[in-house]
Amino acid sequence: MAAEPVDHPNVIVVFTDQQRWDTTGVHGNPLDLTPEFDRLARAGTHAAQAFTPNPVCAPARASIQTGQYGTANGCHRNALKLPGEARTLAHHFGDAGYSTGYIGKWHLADTEPVPPEQRGGYDSWLGANVLEFTSDAYKTVVFDEDSTPVMLPGYRSDALFDAAIRFVGDHSGVGDGTRRQPFYLFLSVIEPHHQNEIDAYPAPEGYAERYDGRWMPPDLAALSAEGGTAHQHMGGYCGQVRRVDEGLGRLLDALRSLDLLDDTIVAVTSDHGCHFKTRNSEYKRSCHDASIRVPMALRGPGFEHGRRIDRPVSTIDLPPTLLDAAGLTVPDEMQGRSFLPLVRDPAAAWRDEVLVQVSESEVGRALRTPRWTYYVAAPEAHPWDDPGADRYVETALYDTVNDPHQLVNLAGLSSHRPVADELRARLTARMVDVGEREPEIEPAAPVATSPQRQVDPYIHTAGLKPERLGHQPPRGPADAR
Repeated sequence: MAAEPVDHPNVIVVFTDQQRWDTTGVHGNPLDLTPEFDRLARAGTHAAQAFTPNPVCAPARASIQTGQYGTANGCHRNALKLPGEARTLAHHFGDAGYSTGYIGKWHLADTEPVPPEQRGGYDSWLGANVLEFTSDAYKTVVFDEDSTPVMLPGYRSDALFDAAIRFVGDHSGVGDGTRRQPFYLFLSVIEPHHQNEIDAYPAPEGYAERYDGRWMPPDLAALSAEGGTAHQHMGGYCGQVRRVDEGLGRLLDALRSLDLLDDTIVAVTSDHGCHFKTRNSEYKRSCHDASIRVPMALRGPGFEHGRRIDRPVSTIDLPPTLLDAAGLTVPDEMQGRSFLPLVRDPAAAWRDEVLVQVSESEVGRALRTPRWTYYVAAPEAHPWDDPGADRYVETALYDTVNDPHQLVNLAGLSSHRPVADELRARLTARMVDVGEREPEIEPAAPVATSPQRQVDPYIHTAGLKPERLGHQPPRGPADAR
């Protein structure tokens, strides 16, 4: 017997893998790679300054399931299973009467196929723990609720979107005259992630050729001369992004045809970005926007009318936001915050910074504000074994307003010492706020600066108060020079 209907919106999360924020048209990409995402962002809500809590697959995924940082939920790096006691979005929506489903890459288990007790509480299951190892571009192998392998036909992202459309159809109530309980679906595609065994970005036939040599992000254009794979892989990467966007369009069309579009919240984002081996020896795990900044847009109840959020938000804020928008209680253990108040009022109170934990390449912590990227690393910590450290050293400071491609590291410059000191205090407070021990953060080694290079305390946008830097703010127009 079907459950009694519940008066809450359906919720779908579309989660891509390793997608840079600047692949989208709403962020100025000239190739028209994401017309469906762009339309969704313009008609719904565009989180224009969205960041990951950790630029590594598993920690980012654990955070978007639990609303907690990796140091709190037990998944600070890859190859760690999500603890059995962890409460995910599936648990919270399921407790409220939702049908819950997961499709695609999971990466939060310790074996393949993922056993039922490691599936995060999802009722319907069609996934693989590490999808890039069980499949390739045209051979998609996932496992169902009985851990039976299922081969899905077509290009991989198409196959997963097809499965999502079937899930929506099966849970729509169309055909039986009833309105079933609302559903929550998490769709996790792997594109535009590289195919590991060939270290390439296999796009559908003909798609890479459309984009080869046509566009290069400015940061990669500047850094590729020193190495990296951007020129080799950008065509395939862009082709993958385009095909995923086409799948998003088909999913939205399915919702429209089933008369569910206006009753369904659709959120689209990614786990982290991609710097194509320009910042370190692989594709992510760095403090730069190429690694940590992601696309994010939502549509549906609560997110209509073309709104834009220009304050920094994190994908760790998405779980409480979705629960809040669905009219459900946000659990106290979630460390993210609902940004629904920002959707309703751009001037709402909000902490203008996000905390990013970096693992595996090194143990690091970053604070990203509207203007600054401040980063510290722990030289004595083991990057694989240690979730955190007691001692960090300032490693990077970028002025992302005046150096948007993060090419000039200002760490140690005497001209920026007051800014770094304030950001160090803010980072320390944020780390303690999410349950980490209060660390020692050593200043970067001093670097001599030209006396002409100064930071004006009156016009910077880091959120620092001039009087805290030893200055008095101007008292009137005559003093403002």
